[in-house]
Amino acid sequence: MSGHSKWATIKRKKAATDQARGKMFSKYIKEITIAARMAGGDTETNPRLRTAIAAAKSVNMPASNIERAVKRGTGEIEGATYEEAQYEGYAPGGVALLVEIATDNRNRTAGDIRHILTKYGGNMGEAGSVSYLFKPRGVILVERSAMAEDALIELVLEAGADDVTSEGDSYEVLTPPAQLEAVKAALVARNVLVQSAEVTKLASLQVPVSEKEAAAVLRLVDALEDHDDVLRVYSNFSASDDVLAKLSG
Repeated sequence: MSGHSKWATIKRKKAATDQARGKMFSKYIKEITIAARMAGGDTETNPRLRTAIAAAKSVNMPASNIERAVKRGTGEIEGATYEEAQYEGYAPGGVALLVEIATDNRNRTAGDIRHILTKYGGNMGEAGSVSYLFKPRGVILVERSAMAEDALIELVLEAGADDVTSEGDSYEVLTPPAQLEAVKAALVARNVLVQSAEVTKLASLQVPVSEKEAAAVLRLVDALEDHDDVLRVYSNFSASDDVLAKLSG
C-alpha cells in the first residue's frame, strides 16, 4: 500500500483540468448506469449506486448528468448498454495490472487494451494471473490536521474500519467495502473533512521499482486510464514519495 495516498492525491490534482474532468464524468456515468441497471435506481437499497453517485458529486458532476445516467440504467430513457469486464496483465518491472472496463463492444476494447499494453512495454496476462493479488477495500483519506490520530482511530474503528495508516499529509482509513459509507458518515457527523472515499482494490504484494521503471509503469497506466472504456486501473508497484512527486511534475 506504500504510496497509495500520495498517488491518489497526485491523481486528484491531475484531474483538475477540464479535459480530465470530462473523461472522469464519462467514466462515472458508465459506473452509475451499470449500478442502476444491476440493482435499481434507489440509493437506499443500492450501495454501489450510492457510492458511485457520491464519487460523481465529489468531482462536481452536474445533478442532471447523474439523473440521466440513473434513468439510462433503469431503462426509463434509452442509451447505450454497457458490459463490464476486466483484463489482467503486466507492466515493466514485473508489476501486475488489473484493468476494469465498461464497454458496448468488448472485442474492440480487448484489442485496444492489448495494443496499449504492448506499446508501453507491458503484456496481457491470462485470466486469474494477477487478479488474486487485489482485494476490494474501502479507502478514506483524511487530512492529518483534521483530527488527532488517537481520536481518529477510536472513531473509525468503532464505526467499522479495519485500520488507519499515516501517509504524508493524510491519514488513510481502511474499511471493508460494505462499511465504507458508515465510516464516512461517522467522520462527517464529527465535522471531519473527508478528502476522498472510494471502494478500490489494494494489492497484497508490492513490487518495488526504480525511478525509471516507475516512470514506465505510470506512462502505461496513464495510457490505459485515458481510454474511454477503462473505469479503473490497479497496480502493485511501490515507489518512494520522492519518486512519485518527481514523476508527477
